[in-house]
Parts: sequence; structure tokens; C-alpha cells
Amino acid sequence: MKILSVIAAIVIMTFCFSFNLQQKKGYTDLYNQSVNEFDGDLKSLLLSIKQTDLTDTSAVSLLRKQIGVSRLKLKGLDFWFRYFEPVAYRRINGPLPVEWENEVFEKFEPPYRREGGGLTLIEQALDEKTVTRESLEALLLPSIDAIRTFRADSITVNLASHNHFFLANRLFLLNLAALYTTGFECPDTNNIIPELRSMMIDVNQTYQTFDASFNATPLTKEYHEMFRKTISFVNAQPTEFSLFDHFLFVKDYVNPLFRMNQELINKYSVVTKNYNDYSLNNDCMSIFDKSLYAPQNTKGIYSLIEDEEMLSEVKRMGKLLFYDPILSANNRRSCASCHKPTEYFTDTTQATAFQFDHQQRLSRNTPSLINVVYNHLIMLDGKHISLQDQAKDVMHNTAEMNNSEKELLEKVLSCKEYKNAFKKFLKHTPEEKKVSLSHVVSAITFYYADFSQYTAPFDNAMNNKETISAEVKKGFNLFMSKAQCGTCHFLPVFNGVKPPYIGSEFEVLGVPEDTGFHKLSPDKGRYLINPAGETMNAFRTGTIRNASFTKPYMHNGIFQTLEEVVDLYDAGGGVGRRLAIGNQTLASDSLKLTKSEKASLIAFMRSLNENIIFDTPPTGLPASGNKSLNSRRIGGEY
Repeated sequence: MKILSVIAAIVIMTFCFSFNLQQKKGYTDLYNQSVNEFDGDLKSLLLSIKQTDLTDTSAVSLLRKQIGVSRLKLKGLDFWFRYFEPVAYRRINGPLPVEWENEVFEKFEPPYRREGGGLTLIEQALDEKTVTRESLEALLLPSIDAIRTFRADSITVNLASHNHFFLANRLFLLNLAALYTTGFECPDTNNIIPELRSMMIDVNQTYQTFDASFNATPLTKEYHEMFRKTISFVNAQPTEFSLFDHFLFVKDYVNPLFRMNQELINKYSVVTKNYNDYSLNNDCMSIFDKSLYAPQNTKGIYSLIEDEEMLSEVKRMGKLLFYDPILSANNRRSCASCHKPTEYFTDTTQATAFQFDHQQRLSRNTPSLINVVYNHLIMLDGKHISLQDQAKDVMHNTAEMNNSEKELLEKVLSCKEYKNAFKKFLKHTPEEKKVSLSHVVSAITFYYADFSQYTAPFDNAMNNKETISAEVKKGFNLFMSKAQCGTCHFLPVFNGVKPPYIGSEFEVLGVPEDTGFHKLSPDKGRYLINPAGETMNAFRTGTIRNASFTKPYMHNGIFQTLEEVVDLYDAGGGVGRRLAIGNQTLASDSLKLTKSEKASLIAFMRSLNENIIFDTPPTGLPASGNKSLNSRRIGGEY
């Protein structure tokens, strides 16, 4: 009897396992069928390109329609493709022919050239006067080749588990909020909303098939109901993307869906091996929550410390050091000399700060330290991967603080208050046997990072905590559509870090050296760090949060008002103002914004001013055993 029972149990287990595989096969079949259909479309498109007379307007029009059909098929696959392998996705629908932004790997290896290809670039190429069959084929062949990546076992094995689904869905929802309605990768703005509608229907089918295949880990009824409402909302909106209500779409539909999906990620104990999830926080329940992603370790060497009392002491030392000119070679410059806390940690009084010699000027405007923690790369040229490295560079730089590590530590540790505190911290930093510069800079970054945690009225409105004016809503809708701001400044931080928030983007705007636009700013920007034709004069896209308080603007502080900045974009950047720039990434055509629209845009920007509570400077600085150091001023002299 026991043997029969064991055999029966094995039969039942085998049947259940086979049944589960058969169930999951429906979901896998949907994926494979969709990939095969899209592959067929691309190959058919390649044949059409070979046969189309590109001088025949009617023939080119038919080719565009065929591209449009292929784009709709791709939108059904976007849910999987972007999550599984974004590098391969760029070869299918890349926004640029060449990219150097590296995702999370930029923290561990130098940038490398990435060739883009696919439907967006083909569609744009058809507008060029010199388009050839060969150039179009060169853009499409990488797409066909990339399909093999999405058929690979290393990709398709993920379809057998529920884990990837909720993480891919999270990225889909973030892209719904930040990318899909902005024209980021859709050259014909007339197609943005139709493509969105098609995508929503395809994703709904993906949801249904997933639930049928993974009945132990389904989406909730609440989620399905909200998604149906979202589809109805999108279908009821005007087809013209500049009339689409981006504000209500994100606030009332996408953000609630994001919360529900995050809850399911936790409920089903979802795990990941995908670098797309590198910086995202599973416990964050709103896209407009500052905990959404964490690119920087603000604690630095103090990462192991969890005790709040100890961390409070680290922060206290960081504040003292921030204001202490003892960090500079001449004991006259502190962090607060350039990053004035009461001026949103920048300096609104001058375009660029003095150099160490107090005679010449630095070449770049002092960036605000508020919200700098939401960048993967630090400095406008992306020179550093961590806040701590940036701080060390400033202290060593001959044009800034001009100090050596040895001299700096000797002076800091000559102060009994600093010395005792750092000795106490040393017990919690096993990677360092003695007090180092890392202890100093990590205390400083931990201090000022606190000021990046505040929210703005717009955040509160998105989280249904307060209301904002109709003009602000209009400004946000313009920002995400006609004004094209949302294609470079991605929500929620409105900087150059886009979903899945693992890399920093750089743009070439054509910023002038003077307000008369007589010549381009000579600053080579990103090119100084990563020399390439595409990176010349490129700068990391900064946040527009608190922009009302952080003038002057642009890398060289050339503009004094937000109106001047908006005018630069409206005119088409430097190229639009007749500067010769071969690699400008900003569209050179005028946006044709009206005076009223510009005012609404600026009203929206002002709604991103955060309600920051600044602290007061320290009343004194630690005394040094070296009496010559005890005349230093709080905050420095220049």
C-alpha cells in the first residue's frame, strides 16, 4: 500500500507540474508569437526598402505607413523588450544613431560607443534630402539581428517565473508616466497617442494571459479595474498629444497603478537579477516620492552605521566641516564659500565663482547641491561617480581649495573636537584602519544630502495632498508635449535620469558664450571626460527643481532669468540662433511657444520649488592646537 501511495503521489506531482508548465506555456506562447510577428514585419519592411523608389513621394508615403504598422507591433512588445535587454532594444528603436550613456555600468567601466538603429531613426532618415536605400538598410539590419537576443534562452527562461512580470510592469508604468506620451522616441507627434492606445490594449492582453498562466500570483481585481479606467481615459483624450491631459493621466491613473504594482512586488516576494532594478526601491509607493530611486550613497564610508544618535553626530561634524575653511590650503575657503546654504547651496550673486587665487574665475557656474543625490554621475561633465569623489576633487583642485590630503588631515585632526569624533566613528568603518579623507568627505555629503529630501507643491498635488492652479497644470502639460521639455528632463526629479533611473543623460544645447549669441561657449563639457564627436559641448541634464532660486542658469551662468532659458529652447538652441553646431541634440526648429504658454511653463517650474527648511550656520568652529588656525571665519572669506 505504501508503494502504491508513493507512486500515486509522484503521478499527482508530475501531473501538477505538467499542468503548471502547460498553463505558463500560454504566456510564453504570447511572447513568442508576438516576437515572430514583429520579426516578420521587420523582414517585410527590409524588402520594401529594397524595392521602394525613394524619389517617389507616394512610394515613400506607403513606406512610412508600413513603418507605422511595425511600430504598433513593437509597442506590444515594449513591455518585455525594454526590461529584458535595453541595449538590444536601442537597435530596434534607438532615439539616437550613437549613444554614450551607459546605464549602471558607467559606475564600473568607461563609456563605450553604442550604435542605435531601428524604426525611429529610419523614420527620421526619410526626412533627409540625402537618404539612400543603403542608409535605411543599415538602420534596419541591426533591428532584425537584435530579435535573436530576445529569443535567446537567457531571456526566455524568465518567462517561466512571475518575478520578471511585476518588474517589467513597473518599468512599463514608469515609462507611461515619463516617456510614452512625450515624443521621446516617436518622431511624428501625430502618432504618439494612437501608439499609446494600441500599446495599452496589447498590455491588457499581456495582463490577462499572465493571470491565466500564473494563477498563484495574479494582478488584483483592483489593478485590472484601474487599468480599464486608464484605457478609457486614454481613448477619451484628444489624439493631438499637446492636448492630452498628462497631469490627470499621471496623477489619477499611472501613479495609483504604480502603487498597486509595488504592493504586489512585496506581496509575492519578487526577486530580481536584472540591472534595470539596480536603484529602484521596492518599498516606495509613489512615483513622486523621493525614495523612488537611490543612485548615490550619501553615507559614504559610514554606510554600516544605523544608530541614529551616531549618525546625528556624523551629520553634526559634516555641517561644521562644510562651513570650515580649514579644508583649503589658505584656510580662507570652505564648501559654503561657493555652495551657500541659504541660496539653495549655490551662489546666485555671480555667474562663476572665484578661483583659489581670488583673481581669476572658474569656468562653470556653481551647481546647487540640492537634489544632486539623484544623479548617477556627478559634475556637469559627469567626471565622478560618487559625491565623495567629487568632494575630494574639489579639495585637491588647485583652482578651488588647493589642498593636499596629508595637510588637510593634519589640520582637521589638530582640532580636538574633530579628532575625538572621527576616532569614535573609526570603530564603525572597518575598511579604514585610521582616520582618512574618506571620513571627512563622507561626513560632509551626509550633511548636505538631507536637504534633498523635501517635496514641492507639484509633488503634493501628484500625491493628492494639495491642489495646484490650472496654470500649473497647463504648464506641466506643455512641458510634457509641445515644449518638448519632458524628452530631456524626466519626471519625477525632472533631471536627465530617465526610467529605470540607472544612468545620466547628456545633451548638446548650443549654449552661447554671450547673450548676443555671437559664439558658442568654448567649454567642451563631457568631451573632456569621454572624447567623442557626439560628446563635444555636451552637459549632464540638471534638475529644474528649485530653478526659481538657483540663477544664474546654464553651465556658464550666462542667463539671469527663467524667461531667457525658455527663449533658448523655444528658438531651437544654439543652432536656432545661427550658431554652427554639428552635434546639437536639441531640436533646432522653433517650438513656436506663445507668451502665455511660456508663462504657464514657468508657473509649472515654480511649482517644483521645494519647501526646504534651511538651518543656521554654526556659531563657532572647533579650536585647533595650532593657534594660527583659530582666526578662520565660519563659511570662509571668498
